Amino acid sequence: MATYKEIHGVKIQFVDSDKLEATEGDVWYNSSTSKLRMYASSGSWSSGGNLNTGRESYHGAGVSNSSAIVFGGAPGDKDECESYDGSSWSEVGDLNTARDQNSGCGTQTSALCVAGKPSPGDVAIVEKWNGTAWTEVGDINTARSQTTSSGTSTAALATGGNVHPGTNLKDLNESWNGTAWTEVGDLNTARKSSASAGTTTAALVMGGGAPDKNESEEFNGTAWTEGNNLQTAGEYGSGNGIQTAALFVGVYGPGGATNTTQNYDGTTWSEVNNLSVTRYNAAPAQNSPSSNALHVGGSGDNDATEEWSFAASVETIAFD
Repeated sequence: MATYKEIHGVKIQFVDSDKLEATEGDVWYNSSTSKLRMYASSGSWSSGGNLNTGRESYHGAGVSNSSAIVFGGAPGDKDECESYDGSSWSEVGDLNTARDQNSGCGTQTSALCVAGKPSPGDVAIVEKWNGTAWTEVGDINTARSQTTSSGTSTAALATGGNVHPGTNLKDLNESWNGTAWTEVGDLNTARKSSASAGTTTAALVMGGGAPDKNESEEFNGTAWTEGNNLQTAGEYGSGNGIQTAALFVGVYGPGGATNTTQNYDGTTWSEVNNLSVTRYNAAPAQNSPSSNALHVGGSGDNDATEEWSFAASVETIAFD
């Protein structure tokens, strides 16, 4: 059996009191209490300010749970956009083309709204937000809805999706360079209503339909590689984080709607603390780290906002 030093490259420290400063996963032996201790952190959801307009089937952008924007949605093909400051939502400039089933990425002041499905059908229209207003920019090559997007307003991916009428799943992946969209490496598994995280050269796609999928895939800028499977399969979930540290939240799975939160550490998925309110088809702050994610609105035209945060703790490692 390998020793701790062989695995981690250092010996377990012997100290006479618990460490006040540490990083997650640090382990030490407290000689005064004769206990093996570990510095850990756990995440949980808490309520934030409600949206002004409840909605579902839409998307958002942002870099934290206190700096985000959401746009579009259903019912009724919405053009309303709202901006969040960590306490309350404020209405800001409307989209030029009202839509639902859109995707998005970027920041609170520089975002993309990608494609979608305004009645009666899918569009290829992409709009860019500059912090004040939306402007139409280059269309994606294939009109579709229920895509997922990752990256920034100047370097983004639009991945997967569906072409209506009916279910016509796409494995397409298009890359945005700030001026135009180019088709790049396709997904291994075509899907709609999936979630994503990361950048154009290090992206992660999670779940999707139909049927409900538990596959995740990782993109290196050229091709997709299948990663480990989710704990709970489903579509209409939201994603936050980066390729090696992500959350997949609030899906509609084989058993119906769930409030599950699944955490990815770059290798494996694990279920962590659930949402307070069971809902799917919500918007994330797409570029927010998995340590301070945001989950907004969702099924039933919900107006709820939940903020994810970590709390650090020192725990005793138990032995059988």
